[in-house]
Amino acid sequence: MSRSQNEEFQQWWNKQRDRDQNGGGGDDESFLTVEIRTPAVDPDKDRIRTRTLRQLSRLYLLKLKQLASSFLWIAHSFIHLLRTANRRIANDNPPSASSSARLYRLIKAFLVLVMLLLCFELAAYFKGWHFTPPSVASAEAAVEVAYAWWLEIRASYLAPPLQSLTNVCIVLFLIQSVDRLVLVLGCFWIKLRRIKPVAAMEYPVKPVGEGIRLEDYPMVLVQIPMCNEKEVYQQSIGAVCMLDWPKERMLIQILDDSSELDVQVLIKAEVQKWQQRGVRIVYRHRLIRTGYKAGNLKAAMNCEYVKDYEFVAIFDADFQPPAEFLKKTVPHFKGREDLALVQTRWAFVNKDENLLTRLQNINLSFHFEVEQQVNGVFINFFGFNGTAGVWRIKALEDCGGWLERTTVEDMDIAVRAHLCGWKFIYLNDVKCLCELPESYEAYKKQQYRWHSGPMQLFRLCFMDILRSKVSVGKKANMIFLFFLLRKLILPFYSFTLFCVILPLTMFFPEANLPSWVVCYIPGIMSILNIIPAPRSFPFIVPYLLFENTMSVTKFGAMISGLFKFGSSYEWVVTKKLGRSSEADLIAYAESGSLVDSTSIQRSSSDSGLTELSKLGAAKKAGKTKRNRLYRTEIALAFILLAASVRSLLSAQGIHFYFLLFQGLTFVIVGLDLIGEQVS
Repeated sequence: MSRSQNEEFQQWWNKQRDRDQNGGGGDDESFLTVEIRTPAVDPDKDRIRTRTLRQLSRLYLLKLKQLASSFLWIAHSFIHLLRTANRRIANDNPPSASSSARLYRLIKAFLVLVMLLLCFELAAYFKGWHFTPPSVASAEAAVEVAYAWWLEIRASYLAPPLQSLTNVCIVLFLIQSVDRLVLVLGCFWIKLRRIKPVAAMEYPVKPVGEGIRLEDYPMVLVQIPMCNEKEVYQQSIGAVCMLDWPKERMLIQILDDSSELDVQVLIKAEVQKWQQRGVRIVYRHRLIRTGYKAGNLKAAMNCEYVKDYEFVAIFDADFQPPAEFLKKTVPHFKGREDLALVQTRWAFVNKDENLLTRLQNINLSFHFEVEQQVNGVFINFFGFNGTAGVWRIKALEDCGGWLERTTVEDMDIAVRAHLCGWKFIYLNDVKCLCELPESYEAYKKQQYRWHSGPMQLFRLCFMDILRSKVSVGKKANMIFLFFLLRKLILPFYSFTLFCVILPLTMFFPEANLPSWVVCYIPGIMSILNIIPAPRSFPFIVPYLLFENTMSVTKFGAMISGLFKFGSSYEWVVTKKLGRSSEADLIAYAESGSLVDSTSIQRSSSDSGLTELSKLGAAKKAGKTKRNRLYRTEIALAFILLAASVRSLLSAQGIHFYFLLFQGLTFVIVGLDLIGEQVS
């Protein structure tokens, strides 16, 4: 079988050979031939390649133009910043002889010391002594001997006490962090269990009208203390006059301490306008402004007709309560004879106005959402916020009424009422619109008063707390948590740890401040603080840096109040701009109020154009408003930046970046670039 296959193959092979020899294989030559061709060039592809190159060139030119524009913008911003700084330095007034001036002098001396140490360390670095420290025995040059002596003195005598102070501040920092964590956990528990105060009764939601029983509505006195607040008086008076409460059962007192005659005329005209509409509202003006807000409220409570009222609601001049405010707060008093105060939450109409208002919103959101709510639910005590609350008049009289001994009369009366056995309730779901200070100057003055006043009060009521009849647990809570930890220790360690100890540890490396104290724990605490305002998470880093910057103001205020410096008793009204216009009042009217919306829309013309023109003339003749330069913050900025240079020499990464950005934050705040800018 194999042989036949071989014969067939041989025959086929012979035929193929004969055909090739005779030239008859023309048709099959392609079978053994490989054709190699040069590919033809497509003209369309050339055009596409040319167009692509042209587009890439234009793209790179556009990116280059954008880069040049960015550099020009940065250069223009830097020049503008320098001009602004130069203008504010030239127009700056020296600090007055107060506690802030004393603190500034101490910080200035500290700055001189830090700059001398930096020059010494730079010289040592370029000499190579950082890598091979000289000893007293081996040193030859006078500078080298001085540096060797400095190293020994620093390690033996200066670093140990600095390390001890560092350890004390770290312990205080951890205690305060644990307190903050416990408050947050308490707030989560309240949210999880849906715990909230429940009133014994409810008023109908519909507006008060005919056919109601007046006996179901207790007599309520509404007070609005104000002083030269021409920007906000109209909206606050209008909002209070539209409270949904029987007219016969409510009286509104406008307590005007204004010293400007034009403002008095405007407020009187506003009061008369609402009187003509049937609202029971009276105007009171004191010629002598003694006791500030406390004196104003005390004088109003001494009126003969006050004895006919059971409750008093208090609103600052920039607050606009909702129409149903009294219907949501007063019912909580029914059946609870030991309840003295119902406090409501603040809501801010200008929280997104600038960076300063956004950072304030973070702090105050935590204060109301966490601190006030947790303390109200678990211990029925918290500090009265001075506004947006309803008091039982009997409780005010029982604890001695308003006193003029401090600049925090609201906290004073809350502490005395708690010591007398009265309880408080906080309503987180009832909100009153108000304004945040938009300028750093106004915010700084507000924070100074809020942090010096508690220390004044602590000195005055410490023995009263010890002698009171409340339980030992309540005494301990008031002394150690309410006053010492949250009012004294917090500003003390914030300033000492991050503005004094941290820079010093850069020049005294034998004293160690761990990285977790500088970065990680503050970061966690900032996250906890920002949880009640989740929309503010993009501002977490500016918030952390700004809080450290504000520690110098809070520390100075705390020291001033604790040691009775004269400036601690100074009361400055927080400046407001009247961001809530009459459109807000019209919205109230449209949602269902006591006053016809058409009458609200005519309120501007009813106030009197003559008075408005007078006020405009007074504005033009008044003092020109301008941004300021804050020398204390600028001095601290140079201290922290110098310490960052020293940390760079030692290659301390986290410390360097923290000091650098914290120093730049002090520069921004010191040049008054964070809040409202006045051209």
